[in-house]
Amino acid sequence: MVKTSTLWFLVVLILVLSACSEADDQRIQDMTVAEAKTRIAEGKGLEQIPKSVWKQLLPEDRYKVLWKGDTERAFSGKLLYNEKEGVYITAGCRLPVFSSEHKFKSGTGWPSFWDVAYPQNIVLKDDFSWGLRRTEVLSKCGEHLGHVFKDGPPPTNLRYCLNSLALDFEPAQGREQ
Repeated sequence: MVKTSTLWFLVVLILVLSACSEADDQRIQDMTVAEAKTRIAEGKGLEQIPKSVWKQLLPEDRYKVLWKGDTERAFSGKLLYNEKEGVYITAGCRLPVFSSEHKFKSGTGWPSFWDVAYPQNIVLKDDFSWGLRRTEVLSKCGEHLGHVFKDGPPPTNLRYCLNSLALDFEPAQGREQ
């Protein structure tokens, strides 16, 4: 009798919890652009913003890079030749990720950095697309930024090769050139 009661309790509990989860999923899918903008401004719940809302928030080229993993054409990015002092932030979630102190001219056609300035905002993930083994650089909210390679300058010998479309630049206060 106790086993049967316990079993029924567990079944009901699972059904209730799954219904709550489905309601949460529906709320996230029904998120408005205004709600997403509030989350971005607050820097909270960014990973819950659905792709359908990102598609409304971002220009098509940025959406394709950030959320579809595309790559901009080499030597076409607005930040490739940027030499100002400041911080590079992600174009969607607005997370600080790289510093001008770590930027270098790699000659590859994309902005390159030898280190991450805000490691808490970066996730590295194995990428086997194109039949290659690479390491993808993502923001902690899931945006595709580029890839990291082991052919950079000392002291890290790393080259974070990023898309300009994945980033925005915030000049250092009082030091803009």
